[in-house]
Amino acid sequence: METTNYLLGYKNLKIIQDNEMFNFSLDSVLLPNFITINDSTKNILDIGTGNAPIPLILSQKTKAHITGIEIQKEVSNIAKKTIKLNNLENKINIINDDIKEYYKKATPEYYDIITCNPPYFEVKKTSKFNKNDYKTIARHEVTLKLEDILKIARKLLKNGGTLGLVHRPERLIDILTTMRNYNIEPKKIRLIYPGKNKESNILLIEGKKNGKKGLKILPPLYSHNQDGTYTEEIQKYFK
Repeated sequence: METTNYLLGYKNLKIIQDNEMFNFSLDSVLLPNFITINDSTKNILDIGTGNAPIPLILSQKTKAHITGIEIQKEVSNIAKKTIKLNNLENKINIINDDIKEYYKKATPEYYDIITCNPPYFEVKKTSKFNKNDYKTIARHEVTLKLEDILKIARKLLKNGGTLGLVHRPERLIDILTTMRNYNIEPKKIRLIYPGKNKESNILLIEGKKNGKKGLKILPPLYSHNQDGTYTEEIQKYFK
């Protein structure tokens, strides 16, 4: 069932969701607030855009044109309705396609920035899938693997272009190794913690195509206070 809500504190942005599908989470708010954007940014690609929360937030931060790719037709249709609802058709374009097919025909070295909130979990013999295909595709590397993302980024990013990922800390070594293998140099990392004295549960990482060595580890970010409310720093993202 489709519902329309304001996008987590953004009083000028509305988002359409369907409770049968994988709805956006805090991850999709953290990434567009983490990625480095400057005045020279002209084109941004969001891979696996879902119902387009990342393009929506990015549209408030840059004048760049944003393209969102979503493999699931029903989900992409919701994203398109959301973009139209916010009168952002001239700034955001949603494409229903498999990114692994799209990148083959896309113009090489076209994008200044690529963002992705990818499936986090590797597919193993012991993997337990949600029976709902929407959620399986969103959570597990069924249609898109980590290596696919880096391969695509290497082709589509301009030289010196930026890739931003939100992932899980337990995959950090995999991410760093794969980035280096595809000439994306890790430049910035931030770990998100659900609260004080708890283990990190979200990883934000940014890399630069053919970038020089030099990795910054940013201060930790705590998402929740002891009473379960969002911390002051998280609340700033919603203003």
